[in-house]
Amino acid sequence: MSDHERVTQGLIEELPTYGAASRWVSSEGRSLHLLDYGGEKPPLLVLPGITSPAPTWDFVVAPLRDLVRPLVMDLRGRGLSDAGGSYRAPDFAVDAAAAIEQLGIERPLVLGHSLGARIAAALVAGGTEVAAAIVVDPPLSGPDRGPYPTTREAFAAQLREAYEGTTADAVSAYYPLWPRSELLLRARWAPTCEEAAVLATYDEFVREDFLEWWAEVPAPASFIRGGESPVVTASGAEDARAANPGAAYAVVPGAGHMVPWDNHTGFMQELRTILEKELTPPGAGS
Repeated sequence: MSDHERVTQGLIEELPTYGAASRWVSSEGRSLHLLDYGGEKPPLLVLPGITSPAPTWDFVVAPLRDLVRPLVMDLRGRGLSDAGGSYRAPDFAVDAAAAIEQLGIERPLVLGHSLGARIAAALVAGGTEVAAAIVVDPPLSGPDRGPYPTTREAFAAQLREAYEGTTADAVSAYYPLWPRSELLLRARWAPTCEEAAVLATYDEFVREDFLEWWAEVPAPASFIRGGESPVVTASGAEDARAANPGAAYAVVPGAGHMVPWDNHTGFMQELRTILEKELTPPGAGS
């Protein structure tokens, strides 16, 4: 049994508590896992961040089931998904496209946070048809744009703590604004993130340029940033607006980069407003 299998074995028993079913798809020979919240509403494919396995998004997506059918991916090398291969945003986009095709979810709404926002933009820019793209605080680091504000060494240190058995109190040192329930959840699931996968992904944050994909994302598209985010500053947001002036832009006050965790109420208000707008048939209510 591999280290990853030993880590995930106990966590699998936790999955039914989320009221979601595990779905499995194949991409380039690797098995990938999603949590499917079911229902007959329009599908919302969620692409999490660099160290956020699918269950960490339950507190966001579960309250949205009156509007959408959430499906949350475990990105390759995270959660229950296999690792291996390359970790460029277009590689993750191949996985997302495979999930869309194999699960038969035509033209889903797509929501991505951080790394997931870069993947969402790469997915749509690559030609996958979606009902709308919603990106949340995408890393704007890249060639000639400066480094990502959290260092590679800091990611490695957090992973080492996770593998050694971190606690909610230890996690709160990095994320002081988070509810304790989410600190506990991260402490349990962070060890499923493979170090090689995370660090290889991190390296792409300075090689790839989100704005190149973002410029190719057609409407309807929305960009949400944290008002206190060091990842998307006010200047960076203006660069995003210049690259894609047809998108809608919103700011969640009091939130850093981990927007849904830092200001859950503010984020959910913005997200629900966007989803309700995109799900309203043209001409309805006029």
